Amino acid sequence: MQSLIDNARSFADHVAANAQEFTHLADGQAPETLFITCSDSRVVPAWITGARPGELFELRTAGNIVPPYPPQGRPAGEAATIEYALRVLSVRDIVVCGHSHCGAVGAVVRGEDLSSVPAVREWLEHTTRVEPSADETPDLARAVQRHVLAQLDTLRGYPAVQEGLRDGSLTLHGWYYEVHTGTVSVHRPGTEAVFDRL
Repeated sequence: MQSLIDNARSFADHVAANAQEFTHLADGQAPETLFITCSDSRVVPAWITGARPGELFELRTAGNIVPPYPPQGRPAGEAATIEYALRVLSVRDIVVCGHSHCGAVGAVVRGEDLSSVPAVREWLEHTTRVEPSADETPDLARAVQRHVLAQLDTLRGYPAVQEGLRDGSLTLHGWYYEVHTGTVSVHRPGTEAVFDRL
């Protein structure tokens, strides 16, 4: 924790030394991409994409899960983030990025007992559609990639996403990131579950 505190203390000095890069951020944001990925600490969207401040609007959830629309019984931060990205910020692309060795997908694939974490269990039960596979690899590549495609399908149920797809102002992308190699693969449109390396 101390290293994080030390960096936070010195960050203002970094901003001051690079004022030209940061000053315009006070005027607002205009990201082109909504990047939906896992809360996993090993996944750092700005590192993966090289994005600078203001370039990515991020939504991070356990297992990069997109819950179904409409939200059931309570306001949902995920739905609000997606709606804001599309209707206020006018993002043109949404990336759903899954990753290797994903704990959420692994728990579903392995059928783990999640009784000690009931909120996690409920989150995974109601939003994850990944069938166990006998030939799954340790990094869970196939399961995570299928999971990414399921989240893209769920996104297509959001009214704001439907509007963007209908008028051609929005494109959806499925990505798979290997935490142990840094490799990113993307879903090939028009295929069931084919991801090609970038």
